[in-house]
Amino acid sequence: MSVEGAAHKVVILDRDGTLVIDRGYLDDPEGLEFEPGAAEGLKWLYSHGYRLVVITNQSGVGRGLFTLERLEEMNERLNVMVNHVGARLEGIYYCPHAPGSDCACRKPALGLLTRAAADLGFSPASSIMIGDKESDIEFGRRAGAMTILIAASAPTADFRIRPDLVAPNLMEAARAVTSLRG
Repeated sequence: MSVEGAAHKVVILDRDGTLVIDRGYLDDPEGLEFEPGAAEGLKWLYSHGYRLVVITNQSGVGRGLFTLERLEEMNERLNVMVNHVGARLEGIYYCPHAPGSDCACRKPALGLLTRAAADLGFSPASSIMIGDKESDIEFGRRAGAMTILIAASAPTADFRIRPDLVAPNLMEAARAVTSLRG
């Protein structure tokens, strides 16, 4: 694959509820466990030449529920888990601020995506955003990216921003991505 092609094959992933089971304000790296289909989806995307980047809101730090050092330990554990299944994360970008903080990095703001794109050399608009919350879909839409919602069914009427696709898990999302984009 050309360098230019690699720059356009980027998947942005939310962490909790998309990659790992959402356990609230988890502060124990050993508590990280892949969502059903996530390990397979990561390996599928990676084996099809996609660069994988995690962008996640981690307000537990800003709320005083765990330290930045503990979050870094969790990120290290996630990297090990992903490597173990035969994939690799290009980066993990996180917002440690509590909701209501006036920061530019909390999704759906684009601060972390802008930083990741500059660090890793890709166009946000050519990426694919996969997440389980409306804020993830809004984040992807603001960037001009394709969006996939991880959900058991189509979003309800109170979901203001519609995703491009809905998939029950990351493996099904990965299959959709590769069937649409190669």
